[in-house]
Amino acid sequence: MVERSLKSVWHPCTQMQHHTRVPLVPVSHGRGAWLYGPDGNRYLDAISSWWVNLFGHANPRINTQLKDQLDKLEHAMLAGFTHEPVIRLSENLAARTGNALGHCFYASDGASAVEVALKMSFHAWRNAGHSTKQEFVCLKGSYHGETLGALAVTDVALFRDAYGPLLRQAHVVMSPDARAAQNGETAADVARRAADSLETLLQQRAKHIAAVIIEPLVQCATGMAMHDPIYLSEVRALCDRYQVHLIFDEIAVGCGRSGTFFASEQAASPDGAPIWPDLVCLSKGISGGYLPLSLVMATDAIYQAFYDADVARGFLHSHSYTGNPLACRAALATLEIFEQDDVLNANRHRAQRITAALAPLADHAQVRHFRQRGMIWAFDAAIEDPAAAANFSQRFFAKALENELLLRPIGRTVYLMPPYILDDAECDLMGARTAAVFDSVIHHG
Repeated sequence: MVERSLKSVWHPCTQMQHHTRVPLVPVSHGRGAWLYGPDGNRYLDAISSWWVNLFGHANPRINTQLKDQLDKLEHAMLAGFTHEPVIRLSENLAARTGNALGHCFYASDGASAVEVALKMSFHAWRNAGHSTKQEFVCLKGSYHGETLGALAVTDVALFRDAYGPLLRQAHVVMSPDARAAQNGETAADVARRAADSLETLLQQRAKHIAAVIIEPLVQCATGMAMHDPIYLSEVRALCDRYQVHLIFDEIAVGCGRSGTFFASEQAASPDGAPIWPDLVCLSKGISGGYLPLSLVMATDAIYQAFYDADVARGFLHSHSYTGNPLACRAALATLEIFEQDDVLNANRHRAQRITAALAPLADHAQVRHFRQRGMIWAFDAAIEDPAAAANFSQRFFAKALENELLLRPIGRTVYLMPPYILDDAECDLMGARTAAVFDSVIHHG
């Protein structure tokens, strides 16, 4: 299987030459939180297979609904047609925002959703007579995807540098990353400093800026940079004051991953009302890890900016599988599990168990910035030797596999984003083995 894959499959986010010395890991099936290889090896999927698998592999409840949908409707174009799964999913999600974001536009993956949101913002301003508002703002270290539009608001050099000549430049402002706290500062202080830096830019360029895009609470791909919720409140107020759209990229942090269904629910305006952006992007966990699906939720004000007899004023974006019934049905099954199992509350107890299991790492002499938000844990390895630091991620990944764990550090940042189904024994096993792997890699290479 491995040799055939190396000959015919170009694997994502991979330098293929590395697999001449680091073998691919064959997978034959999955069950619950575990992936299994044809050789009998098993791996606890502690990163939810790139943050998508919320309720385990081969989940029987999601399987049942997909099998039912297969016998009804596998796909129909969404231009000029509609179907029950896409309607129900849109209504369900809108209700979760109190209908503050009442209009759902569908795509296939996270980067596509970001493209949609950026285009919506630009085009809505143009339709409103503000054609100079063509610029975007992102955070230092931000990641929003790898298509050209999404890369333009991504500040991770590894992904964007090769394509720099093709990209429209965005404004990059200070991240509210709590790790940037100076002596005596709290995470909230860092958040306010970052908001002040954004305001300085808005004072100068608001007439030209269409939107600010943020990963709320956790900037994931840059190394799980976590920030205080007050940053979201501050930025919402600034965007209102300077008439700039606010986009929340909840692709990785939504669907309960941050502790609430939408990460933004953990922030509030001065009057205590929830913070909602003008546009929110969802993907990854929304289909439970089953099928490609993403969507952008928009306010009525943005929707109305396109509502016109003139076709050219419409939002003319599409792809062939928009709103695919199977993907929508998987998402509906996923949302049903959230309700039936009281998942958000159960995850609070599960998170306490996992945090306790990881306690040895929190106190480890070579761990920096142990942190947690909802069902995300991360810590940074303190490594002075440049050579050891350079290959830490690969060594950790390999050693974790030897210990039946799927963990894939980002540079020197080890993170865990497990599915929401771990029992107590699996929580304890994941914590103990993560600590053992870290010790082994730090002390023995």
